[in-house]
Amino acid sequence: MAPFQSTAHRDTCLILRRIAVPVLLRDELVADPHGELAALTFDQLGLNAQLACHERGRTGRPFRRAAWHERCYKGGPDARRQVRAQEASIMSRLTVVLFAACLLTAPLGAQWVHHPTPGIPRTADGKPNLTAPVPRTPDGRPDLSGLWQRPADRYYNNIAADLNPKEVQPWADALYQKRVREFGKDSMDTLCLPLGPTYSTSPYHESRIVQTPALIAILNDDLTYRQIFMDGRALEKNPNPSWMGYSVGHWDGGTLVVESVGFNDRTWLDGDGHPHSESLRVTERYHRRDLGHMELQMTLDDPTVYAKPWTVTVQMALVTDLEMIEYVCRENERDRSRMDSKGPELSQTPVAVGTLAKYAGVYEFVDDGGKVHVVDITVSDGTLFWNQDGAGKQKLFAFSENAFSLSGWWIGFIADRQGAVTHFLAQAAEGETKGVRRK
Repeated sequence: MAPFQSTAHRDTCLILRRIAVPVLLRDELVADPHGELAALTFDQLGLNAQLACHERGRTGRPFRRAAWHERCYKGGPDARRQVRAQEASIMSRLTVVLFAACLLTAPLGAQWVHHPTPGIPRTADGKPNLTAPVPRTPDGRPDLSGLWQRPADRYYNNIAADLNPKEVQPWADALYQKRVREFGKDSMDTLCLPLGPTYSTSPYHESRIVQTPALIAILNDDLTYRQIFMDGRALEKNPNPSWMGYSVGHWDGGTLVVESVGFNDRTWLDGDGHPHSESLRVTERYHRRDLGHMELQMTLDDPTVYAKPWTVTVQMALVTDLEMIEYVCRENERDRSRMDSKGPELSQTPVAVGTLAKYAGVYEFVDDGGKVHVVDITVSDGTLFWNQDGAGKQKLFAFSENAFSLSGWWIGFIADRQGAVTHFLAQAAEGETKGVRRK
């Protein structure tokens, strides 16, 4: 996962979601004469990436990158709604001085922002008691109903992080590597198509679970949905492939078990681009630990592409005192046509292990909110890895000997005059983060 900045900073990020590879230097600013679209154009060594803010705060999706999203979304749904509730009148005249001028919008009411969630336990100060016992239905089952989000972790970028590359079919690994080099320009995000299995690990879409005895519905903020049939029916043996698949569920004690098949092969399994076939079978186990926390274990089985099934664990957090607001990717979308311009390329030459070893160490950075984050940089099998706050290792892909991509986020290691690496600079369109080496 990528470093993120402050609560205030993430508020300015939201409208600039789905952005290209990290950008170093603002080049120019162009405003649509009708005020419908404001495009910020940046340049990094010949890279042009358009950052678009739509009339109602929607963005067409230039290159989708998870690292950018984490910086923008770290504040969670409260920050998102603060921004979305102010999206009604984007300024038609932007200034170069104000990098995120498209966020200077007038308040918009009637969005149910800060609407208290009814029927949940609260502490003495009126805040939701997120560690209260699990709510239950009249028949004693755990009630999973509510608005949920998933925090960013390494599995959204790389769901196969725990697999050996040899356990991936060569053609599939080659396709994955191609998508990494292209920074996700043909992902479902950028094409404004349903994410399919990726919803289960995506931290950038909220989902509302509506539970009834015979059917559980999962509603996503981009207007897609899933139906989980609880009436005892079996999965179809040869279903017509669909974006969201077909799901049946049952209870295993206090855990909801969902089995899904019938996905088309156009969707990706993660942000970086692992493919799957129409043989994919997904088994999810939802276990609500208390009022505010739920654990999802997701097992993926696709023998056409992967040598064995594997399981990832994702944490989910209840969103309270807010309501889900729709996100329509295609609304005034104008950016996909700009995304084929040539940008920086990942290096085809491996960086020497001795050079990588110079970067290994523990770094710290402080976000704008004052929170300290710890990044452990390690080297293994000739590859550099990033592990932020113990969330798990993520592979860094080399642009050059001292510059790397973390799912499209530019990270450069800086040495002093004696050649000792003292810090890293992490660059994205909205700013720069400096991580100081501690050991």
